[in-house]
Amino acid sequence: MNQPVDLSGIQQYPHLFEPLDLGFTTIRNRSIMGSMHTGLEEMPDGFERMAAFYAERAAGGIGMIITGGISPNEEGGLAVKDEHGNVAFSASKLNTQAEADGHKIVTSAVHRAAPDVKICLQILHMGPLAYNDKLVAPSKVRSRISKLTPHELDEAGIEKQIADHANCALLAQQAGYDGVEIIGSAGYLLSTFLVEKTNRRSDQWGGSYENRMRFPLEVVRRVRAAVGDDFIVIFRIAAMDMLQGGMSWDEVALLAREIEKAGASIISTHFTWHESQVPTIATMVPRAAFTSVTHRVRQEVSVPVITSNRINMPDVAEAVLERGDADLVSMARPMLADSQFMQKAAEGKSQEINTCIACNQACLDHTFSFKMTSCLVNPRACNETLLNYLPTNAVKNIAVIGAGPAGLAYACVAAERGHRVTLFDASNEIGGQFNLAKRVPGKEEFYETLRYYDHQLRKVGVERRLNTRVDVSMLQAENFDHIIVATGISPRTPDIPGISHPMVMGYIDAINGTKPVGKNVAVVGAGGIGFDVTDLITHEGPSAAMDIDVFAREWGIDFENHPRGGVTGIEPHVAKADRTVWLLQRKDTPVGRGLGKTTGWTHRLTLGRRGVNMMNGVDYVRIDDEGLHLLVANQPECLPVDTVIICAGQEPERSLYEELLSAGLPAELVGGAFEANELDAKAAISQASWMASEV
Repeated sequence: MNQPVDLSGIQQYPHLFEPLDLGFTTIRNRSIMGSMHTGLEEMPDGFERMAAFYAERAAGGIGMIITGGISPNEEGGLAVKDEHGNVAFSASKLNTQAEADGHKIVTSAVHRAAPDVKICLQILHMGPLAYNDKLVAPSKVRSRISKLTPHELDEAGIEKQIADHANCALLAQQAGYDGVEIIGSAGYLLSTFLVEKTNRRSDQWGGSYENRMRFPLEVVRRVRAAVGDDFIVIFRIAAMDMLQGGMSWDEVALLAREIEKAGASIISTHFTWHESQVPTIATMVPRAAFTSVTHRVRQEVSVPVITSNRINMPDVAEAVLERGDADLVSMARPMLADSQFMQKAAEGKSQEINTCIACNQACLDHTFSFKMTSCLVNPRACNETLLNYLPTNAVKNIAVIGAGPAGLAYACVAAERGHRVTLFDASNEIGGQFNLAKRVPGKEEFYETLRYYDHQLRKVGVERRLNTRVDVSMLQAENFDHIIVATGISPRTPDIPGISHPMVMGYIDAINGTKPVGKNVAVVGAGGIGFDVTDLITHEGPSAAMDIDVFAREWGIDFENHPRGGVTGIEPHVAKADRTVWLLQRKDTPVGRGLGKTTGWTHRLTLGRRGVNMMNGVDYVRIDDEGLHLLVANQPECLPVDTVIICAGQEPERSLYEELLSAGLPAELVGGAFEANELDAKAAISQASWMASEV
């Protein structure tokens, strides 16, 4: 007899699970998997892998899926090279029947997995951000973040772009999609018509705002005419573009009303251009920080409105909907982190959700580096056809030594597959280096990953032995079939004369606060840890990630009055600790260049505003009572510091592993113990998950 399904979460989150009637169709709940380019679009077996990726999310309870961006033509998308080195255009383009046939693999898989889930194709014309030599824009204005200058569209070119959007929508309909989303934000083609700095035309497509709106409005009209009335048409609007001199609130409101008149079924709100210097997706951004802007848009139109950005748990989504900020909530990265997000919410199991921590390390950093997207906390994302945790046919008794990210991932996957797993750690808590990260302002989301693993260990039956320092004899006595050494790393001590001086401390002491930090500080090493430590010791007051008002002040956003772009004329104000700090590196490259592509600039900008002195190309001479002696451009210099914090990398901690091998025990390295490369949780969790899937 089948056990009754627990749907207590539907009562807990009534707004989130309320269906939305569009008249001609119904969305089964208020959740959307927002658009995110996966990189699968460019792969030879991409349609099959996308089918598995989206079908798993459909089965996981999402209401509607919006695919990664697909260009309506060659000039709007991504040029790739085929196996012969010739430039070809990939599956991220849809303007032929053959390409539409490929997309049927995706839509069929989604509708088989969940017939009532809607899937919409995002039509993304990258305009001046396109990666090919045919790129076009309203005017010959190069984006600050692009190396290419677009070709200015003439009248015939504009007509072609409009027709290509309509053709793409029609092909999407024929491919089995339930709708399309037209992206009119982010600095892509449609949005560049709207803003004066990128639209310098004086014809009917430029000049007055009414003329600048003409292009996106005509695209929506043509798309609606092509697909008929019973097809979802979403338009993504830049509700607050975060640009100096960007769109005013009156312009945003007028555009929303006119887009509705032109035939949009739903309006989706977006909050930035890619070239903006305001973070909107990083972990330092408060949860649901921008939904008040969507609320204002919602008052202007009668069609449903979508909000997005940093909504990563069901209670956050429920609160947004209950406040009336939006009709639908878009969660893209959270659906990478946990494909069963909505099902767990429906069953009242929100504590089992593998929460998106907005780190961007395996998703958006990959996307903008032309790598396949995945997820730091869930390496199965986009690997659904390759990485599966199938029940084992031969149960093993496994010891996992170390409860950091690698050890936690290995233990959970191995136990989920049916192995008996015992997890050891010398500390009194799980998490390893995550317990350092969670203390850094703006990284509070790391608490969520530790909460997830805590619940997961219990769910899959892992035996925990904390406060336990393991030795060879202990492991020998218990006859483990397999031993996983996830002992992590040891901070590297650089060979600098005076390194034992009392003013010197390691980054662990600095982060944990076990040693006092003085007023004049040198941070040796400007990798991710060096930036985190510098952020921590220069920070004053509440974390911006936990307080929307603090976030708005630090990044110069006026949510209440909505000046042009939300930021025009607003000076950022950063609270800072009363310290003088030097952040140092040996390399000649700019400090912070090796940080994440989508978030590194935020850290550099923040520390710059706090007055941190960032110095590259330095040689460390010695440390003594006078301070830290350096050579900078071969010139001697002494920094008059009272504290030196060492953030100079790590070494693998392998002593136990070597003892186990000497004793003839079956041991295997994973995570930082295998390869110490900064504190790379992405690599550690991924490696551990793949290894545990095969044991």
